[in-house]
Parts: sequence; C-alpha cells; structure tokens
Amino acid sequence: MTSPLNWRAAETAAQTFTTPWTFDTPGGAILGFDQNGIRFALCGGLESLNTRQAFTSQSVVRYASVTKHAFCTFVLSHPDLISLDDRLGAHLPELQEPLASVTVGRALDMSGGLPDTREALSLLGLSVYTETQAPALLEFLARMTRLNFEAGTEISYSNTGYRLVEAALERKGQFFRDYVTKAGANCGAVLDAPDVWNDTVANLAPGYWHTGKKWQLSAAGLHISASGSMTGSAESLSLWLQNLLKREDTLDAMAAPRALSDGRFSGYGLGLAKTTIGDRDFIGHGGSHPGYKTYFLLDRQNACGFVIVSNREDTNGGKIAQSAMAALLGLPLPKPSTALTEGLYVTETGPYWLEVKGSTVVSLDADDSAYDDGNGWISSRSSTSPMRLTMDGSDIVGEVGHAARRYHPAKPEPIPADLSGRWLSSEGAHFEIDGADVIMGIGPTRRRMPLQALGGGRFLFTLHDGLWTKRVCLNVLGKNRVELVLNRARMMEYRRER
Repeated sequence: MTSPLNWRAAETAAQTFTTPWTFDTPGGAILGFDQNGIRFALCGGLESLNTRQAFTSQSVVRYASVTKHAFCTFVLSHPDLISLDDRLGAHLPELQEPLASVTVGRALDMSGGLPDTREALSLLGLSVYTETQAPALLEFLARMTRLNFEAGTEISYSNTGYRLVEAALERKGQFFRDYVTKAGANCGAVLDAPDVWNDTVANLAPGYWHTGKKWQLSAAGLHISASGSMTGSAESLSLWLQNLLKREDTLDAMAAPRALSDGRFSGYGLGLAKTTIGDRDFIGHGGSHPGYKTYFLLDRQNACGFVIVSNREDTNGGKIAQSAMAALLGLPLPKPSTALTEGLYVTETGPYWLEVKGSTVVSLDADDSAYDDGNGWISSRSSTSPMRLTMDGSDIVGEVGHAARRYHPAKPEPIPADLSGRWLSSEGAHFEIDGADVIMGIGPTRRRMPLQALGGGRFLFTLHDGLWTKRVCLNVLGKNRVELVLNRARMMEYRRER
C-alpha cells in the first residue's frame, strides 16, 4: 500500500448520492472494498416496487456493459482459438469488407469503427422493445459494407465487436455464459449471462425508469450478447473484482494502452477504460441497460475499488465512483468548464454536429461533461468518448474521438422542397419527408418529427423511443441518397423511391 486510504471520507462522499434512493423508489448499492473484503456498503431504495423488498448488496441486477471486461478475460483465456491480431473475417467468413478486415483487438478496444447494432436498428425505425435474435442479427451485420470510420483512426463506443467475437468463440464450442458462471463460482460470486431479456435469472430485480410522472418497468428486445449480458449483485461484482486484482498478468493485458493506426494511444483497453483523477490513473467501466446503471473503478496500486449497482435509470455511477475515489486518496476532482460558447455547431462537410450547453457538450447525440483542461481548452476526460476542444474565433476546434474536427456555428435555413418524398433502405425500412417533417413508423407508431436545418444538407430530428430520446442527423449524400447518423451508427443509407 503506497497511499493513505481514508475509507470514512470515501463513504461520506458516496453517501451524498444515495439521497434519491428512498423507501418508495427503486434503489441501489455502493460498495467500497479492498483485498480484505468490503470496507463499506451503502444501500437504499427498493429492489422491487411490487414486493416493497429493500435493495441490498445482494440484490441481483443487470451489469450491462460492465460485462465487457469479464468477456475480455474469456477471450484472453483462449489464445489457442482466437488472437487479438486475427481478422474478424477469419472466424466469421460471411462478413463483408471492410468489417471482415477489422481485427479482434480493434473490435474490442472501440477503434474498429464497427456500427453499433442497437443504434443501427434505431435508424431503421425499430424500437428498443422490438425482439431480435442472435442469428438474424449476425445476418444483418453480414450485409453491412460500411464502417463508422476507417478502423484504427478514431475511438467510438460500439457493442458490435463484442457480439461478433462472442459469435466467433461460440462456433468453436466456447460459451461465455458457461465461463462466467463457473469463474464466478470459483471466487464466491453468483454470476450469470442470459442471452435475452426474457430469460429467467434467479432473484433478478426489476429495472425502472421515470416518465416524469411515475416509475415504469423497463424492457428491451435486443439479443443482449456478451457486450452486456452479465447479471449479479454488488457483492458478487466486488468478489469478482477482488479476484481479478490478483490476476496481474491478465489485468496488465487488458489495461495496457492500445495504439491507433498513427501510433497514438487511446485510454480504452480491452473492456477497461482509464480514468484520471488528479495525478493518478485508475481503471474501470460503466454499464447501462434500460432501467439499470452499474459502474466499477479500481485502484491497482492499493488493490481496492468501488462498485455501484442500481435498478433505476437515473444513477450516475461514474460520478459516484470518482467522487469516492477522490475522497479515499485526497485527490482533486476535475472542474467543469464553460469555456466553449453555447450553441449548435457543424463541420464544413459530413454529418458531424456539436451542441454546447453550459458545461455539457453533445456530439452526434452523445453527451459528455466538459472539464477545464487549461488555456481555454476543455476535455471530456473520457476514454470511451474522448474530446478535447477550444474556441478559435467563432469556431470550435480540436479532437473528438481522437479525430481532428473544426466546427462552425450552424446556419438555420429553409428545408429544401426537393427533400420531400419517400426514402427506402436496402433493409426494407422507409421514412417520408413531408415539407419540414420526417414521418416514420406504421399504424399507431407512425410519428411526425420536425426537421432542424444545420446548413450544408444536414438536418436534425428527434426520435422518441420509450425511455430513450435520440437526435438523428439526416445527411444528404446526393440528389437521391441520404444517410441517418447517430454517434454509434453512422452509415445507415436510404435512397429516394423512384
């Protein structure tokens, strides 16, 4: 142990976030632990609004994307079957280029440019509640012929790489659910990894989201995959992580900086993201499923960490974990910055837009906090959505996802009349443009959404899907060709019906 650890201060810092977890709402658990076990456990709220059972450190939730680091331990345990340098196409020959040439390592470290499956489905008009199965999703991905960006040139969060690598290992007879249940049991943790939302999981707490008026049960139809399939309690996740901290070689391989094509290193490894607080680096990961939020943060130097799980949509696990870690080690938290001028911005060409609201920056509908990075620069301080920007006159310049960007103030303009018509996707989806509105859906799901012009053939519209609100960019590629773009899926094309 090389740093003084103030567990009382860490607990006090964490406790400030439990106030919303009252006796009549969903809740959560915050655990601080080291190699000797749990140092504190804070719990609040309800495990179930139906049974009124209290939420405890043993309440079972969906870990969501916290799963990713565990899946990477599974991948690394089979070097005889799969290598980080292998092309995805070597294991899944049905994939087309350029997806086939993305390596396993890039598929897992978020630099592969693979379109996120869930966001791609949203751009086809499919709801979060629409049920999909693994074989059909793999066929869907095998029809894709575009990446979000050239592999190795940017970082952008996507779940698809984990789905594809899992499929590759399943063809070799290796199943993540078998691995994680056995590996969990070996360290005293009760873990599972169901394939679909409706699979039964022992003692699983319902997830909830708030409509603004009341709490509602969450649900999702997407086949989950090893990008986010694990379930377990705060206590089980703590036991798993205590064991992982002892596996130094595995952690070294997962946490090692991963290089982009130009030699620069990103902060995202194999299922682990670097977080910097003060002058110290930590590793961890967050998870988000409809109605569930999870997070963990590890200090390898002191072999300790924090776990946050909840069955409510509004929990900010990252903020809780970082506040607790800063208090534990006496480190300063980053300061929010309003150095960027508020407004809506867009690049000279392409679908890339940015909106600044106080100390929040939204890029292609993904929002991040802006922190002071000195000399007028802001940084997101995020490994999964890295961003460093400053003002240059009325423009914003810098990097988003490690890609150089220059944004100009958006220029509102009339919606051109020749945009109206019916637009079709090769996947069978369609939408209409009627004057200044986009119309999507059929029957009672048919909805009309106003277009907002950004200038240069770029337009935004807002798509509501249950608990999710997405702002989609419609980017005109040609007279009869457009694409719909979200941060994690930037290649869904439509052509005008002739």
